[in-house]
Amino acid sequence: MLSFEEAADYLDTIVDELPEVLLRELNGGISLVPQAQASDNGSGLYTLGKYFKNKQMGRYILLYYGSFKIALATANRNAWCKKLREVVLHELTHHNESLAGIDSLAEKDRAQIEHYKNTGKFLPISKF
Repeated sequence: MLSFEEAADYLDTIVDELPEVLLRELNGGISLVPQAQASDNGSGLYTLGKYFKNKQMGRYILLYYGSFKIALATANRNAWCKKLREVVLHELTHHNESLAGIDSLAEKDRAQIEHYKNTGKFLPISKF
């Protein structure tokens, strides 16, 4: 497990390694918040990260440390680092698709959640 501070430091490392072009117009940046966030899709899952776009706050990404603690309760440090990187890249894909005016990843996310709600299992990435 990573402490909140360790996760925040690793998040900074991830963001520092990214090409600037992926962060364009992400005026609110990427932040780690301490709380858990239950998904609002009726799946019973927790949201690890979420991309936001609104007129008041602009474009930003939140990662929910509390959700990571629940989802990765028994995971080691390497698994935490891998999942943090995966979620950052996933949310950045939402951001860049939004800039391009497309919503392909959101459609895949919806299909993944529906599959999970029906079967209790996640689709392998290759099925997307």
